[in-house]
Amino acid sequence: MSTEPSEFELTVPDSVAADAEAIELIRIWWSKNEPVMSVMPAFDDPAKFGELLAIAARHMAYGYAVRHGHDEKTAYNRILQGLSDVIKADNVATVAEPATLKGGNA
Repeated sequence: MSTEPSEFELTVPDSVAADAEAIELIRIWWSKNEPVMSVMPAFDDPAKFGELLAIAARHMAYGYAVRHGHDEKTAYNRILQGLSDVIKADNVATVAEPATLKGGNA
C-alpha cells in the first residue's frame, strides 16, 4: 500500500483538523458508474443538510471553474439541473450495506 496521496484522495482541511468538534457528515465515491456514500445524519433538522448541499454545489461550481475552466455560473446551473433531474425522476433507491466497525471488524 502506497503512502503517497492518491490524486483521488481528498485531504482534511487544516481548519477542520484543528477543530476538535468537527463532524464528518458524508463521504461520496463514484464506483461502478454510480455514487456510493457513507452518511452521518448529524443535524436535528434535515433542512440543514439541504443547506449544506446548496453550499457544496457553490463550492463545486468554483472547483469546475478552477480545475476545468468552466464558467462558474454555468457550472453551478448545470449542477442544479442535475439535482433537479434526479429529484423529478424520483427513482433513487437506498441500498444499505452491512455496517462495520472502524478497522473493518463487524
